[in-house]
Amino acid sequence: MFDISPETKALSEQAEAKVLHVFSEIDRISQKNTEKVLSAFHKHRVSDTYFAGTTGYGYGDKGRDTLDLIYAEIFKAEKALVRIGFVNGTHAITAAIFAALRPGDILLSATGLPYDTLQGVIGISGNYPGSLKYYGIGYKQVDFAADENPAYTEIEAAASERGVKAVFIQRSRGYSERKALTVEEIGRICEIVHRVNPDAAVIVDNCYGEFVEEAEPIEVGADLIAGSLIKNPGGGLAPTGGYVAGKAELVEAAAMRLTAPGIGGECGCTLGQNRALYQGLFLAPHTVAQALKTAAFCAELMRLMGYESHPEPDSKRSDIIQAIKFGDPELLKRFCRGIQRGAPIDSFVTPEPWDMPGYDCQVIMAAGAFIQGASIELSADGPMRPPYMAFLQGGLTYESGKLGVMLAAEYLRNAEK
Repeated sequence: MFDISPETKALSEQAEAKVLHVFSEIDRISQKNTEKVLSAFHKHRVSDTYFAGTTGYGYGDKGRDTLDLIYAEIFKAEKALVRIGFVNGTHAITAAIFAALRPGDILLSATGLPYDTLQGVIGISGNYPGSLKYYGIGYKQVDFAADENPAYTEIEAAASERGVKAVFIQRSRGYSERKALTVEEIGRICEIVHRVNPDAAVIVDNCYGEFVEEAEPIEVGADLIAGSLIKNPGGGLAPTGGYVAGKAELVEAAAMRLTAPGIGGECGCTLGQNRALYQGLFLAPHTVAQALKTAAFCAELMRLMGYESHPEPDSKRSDIIQAIKFGDPELLKRFCRGIQRGAPIDSFVTPEPWDMPGYDCQVIMAAGAFIQGASIELSADGPMRPPYMAFLQGGLTYESGKLGVMLAAEYLRNAEK
């Protein structure tokens, strides 16, 4: 049995009682999104014959091609590209960004400095071969307003500038203190951009946000969205991959970036992974609901313990991330080690900060997952820099997620003695 003190158990019971009212709204949204997914499966007549994998070039992979249609249906897109050939979310987002830009164009970030791994793609953290900067593509950004809301007036002015051909929106908070953007807020940015610059494409990094709300960014005006299959839409079963969805010509251009010009999405074998991708997508709305319940429970428990945590337990959420500010590197380490202790895989491992590719400082990461790096499974990580925040996400089941958070709380309480 887990070594959790009576004091931590009592606090956890108090926290759970406080957030139970939040769960009904989470379940309502999960029900709506499950209906959406199931309807798409029915419309496209999914059969177990689609689960047979292809090898080599992957020509005529009916399961792969039908999954593209299903993603397009669910996200209200003209076209979608779902491939295990995307190595991570950054890869899919990069393909989406390059789909809309040519040398001499400008990418505008409407949500401030993008997530760490995208800074290399843009050329902020170095002029890497293949970066936007390397190809002569410019970059500008509009930071959030003082109240942490999008700076709409500044976005309007910047988007109207000559040369801006793509506007980037990062839905989740990443490793920052700002809140995640709601689909409604994304829609307002889309309206502004399309009004002042009809030729610019709005591209949304949708990571951590799929199925959190009833609507998705394309429904409010986004031209292209991209994300990772080992986050929300993979439902904890997808072993790897990513997706791009949106306007047909942009998705086709992203496919050319993934493979090669003239080949695009026609190639790409699935190696027997179609079943996991289909079943993961089917489970995704429910799995996301489990992660949201875990996050709400964590938010309330951390609040009871005196730690600053965002979003608030009963706040409207637009991603699955829960941020906890510790202000102390040792407390950040302890929290992550507690989460690791509650993992089904590698629970005996002690996470240590390390030089993770794509980051400018060491990162500590707790991720005892069935799929390496799967953020829809319970995990916690954070950069080893002030204000020393942990970013918790995932939880395949609320019950296991709650236990992991309780163990993290126990590790923190032991540090306070």
